[in-house]
Amino acid sequence: MSDKKTFSISELAKEFDVTTRSIRFYEDEGLLHPTRNGQTRIFSSKDRVRLKLTLRGKRMGFSLAEIRELFSLWDETATGSEKQLLMALEVVERRRAQLEQQKHDIAMMEIELDNHEARCREALAELRQAG
Repeated sequence: MSDKKTFSISELAKEFDVTTRSIRFYEDEGLLHPTRNGQTRIFSSKDRVRLKLTLRGKRMGFSLAEIRELFSLWDETATGSEKQLLMALEVVERRRAQLEQQKHDIAMMEIELDNHEARCREALAELRQAG
């Protein structure tokens, strides 16, 4: 973790391998709150952590609305709250259920592909025998 107190948008973009446009988008979505010095955005350590958590949440399949809600609940208290933790558990449970459904859908698709492949191979073998 960096000990630096403030960051430019280009520093964060480089550190997290995202575009400055993505960072501005997250700002527009209310996930980041940089201060301004003229036109220059100045991101705090808190913004850096929020960007890191946003990117991690996106990789895990959380929507920006879910991430924003978790941040707003976290902002209500200095250390989090029962409400925030329960909400986080609910979001995790919902995401886990979605992943389980996707795993089931993938397994069904693999069965369908296996069956289709077998029919194609049989038809190809029949064509080759006839020819």
